[in-house]
Amino acid sequence: MIKIDALQAHIGSLAATAAASSKTQVQGLYVITGDEPLLVMEAMDQLRAAVKKIGYTEREILMHERYFDWGQLLSAGQTMSLFGDKRWLELRIPSGKPGRDGAEALKQFTSQIVAQQTHAEMPETVVCIVLPRLDAKTKTASWFSALDAAGLVVQVDSLERSYLPHWIAARLKKQGQAVEAGPAGQRTLEFMVDQVEGNLIAAHQEIQKLGLLYPEGQLSEAEIRGAILKVARYDIFELTAALLAGDLARLNRMLDGLKGEGEPLPLILWSVTEELRLLAKLKAATDKGESVQQLLKTYRIWGAREKLYPTALRRIGTHALRRAIQVAAGLDRQAKGLSAAELPADPWDGLRLVGNLLR
Repeated sequence: MIKIDALQAHIGSLAATAAASSKTQVQGLYVITGDEPLLVMEAMDQLRAAVKKIGYTEREILMHERYFDWGQLLSAGQTMSLFGDKRWLELRIPSGKPGRDGAEALKQFTSQIVAQQTHAEMPETVVCIVLPRLDAKTKTASWFSALDAAGLVVQVDSLERSYLPHWIAARLKKQGQAVEAGPAGQRTLEFMVDQVEGNLIAAHQEIQKLGLLYPEGQLSEAEIRGAILKVARYDIFELTAALLAGDLARLNRMLDGLKGEGEPLPLILWSVTEELRLLAKLKAATDKGESVQQLLKTYRIWGAREKLYPTALRRIGTHALRRAIQVAAGLDRQAKGLSAAELPADPWDGLRLVGNLLR
């Protein structure tokens, strides 16, 4: 399994070999997996454009739905094109779960791919399978292991918030624009991040809009503030990450957004409470001298949270954490229609109180 930068290098090698009229390294099978629609779509577009230049001009799309006929995939590598052109075939599996029949069909298909790559310089059909981000258990499934062994699997990771200013600046640069230098420019980029966080497709559209509204060159903060709409979308897991980071301003923006989008309060309370309980367990263990890194492994904390927890454990006092748990319990009573006189009347404001205790 490779990351997106390795795919970019592979695409570059395809273009180079095509220009030199030499043997290409095109694969018979590509698998792209990820949960960020814009980045997955762009990776597919770039790969498809590259193989089109080397002769794969016919395109076919299959969508895995109920009663999907897996025979269409199995026959794809064996059926010649009506027009004599090489083909690009996309198979999209939105659920990431092919089912029992699909798993067997995928393993059979990978056997075909391996046989073709052994006996032919270039496959007649290039197949690209698109999957959502897969959990660790699915990655060990036999059908996915077969795909990984037979083709090139690309994992498209979502962008962390800390990387978004750089991403936005790079997108502006592609269309010949840039923010002001120095602190003013950084402030502008942070403003844009606040407006588009969690919604890269809308972010891409807002950046394109700047290219239509203003000429190439430097954009002022006033110009950007006047043009960019608030299209940020938040999820519950990012909310708890803001809690751990002690970022009260971001937490309040997320609560406003989630409330406006009609997210169910009980689900948010459950997520926050679970995070607080885990934090309390780790706090008690570290106070006894246990290793933070070992605790992170024991409780299977990885990714962005692996970086947030050590800082949170140092920052948050035992008394404040205990009080936050008490507040969360009171909010749970409120959500069930019971009274909690010591808390704000609106449970959403109570969540802000939890954030204030943990900052």
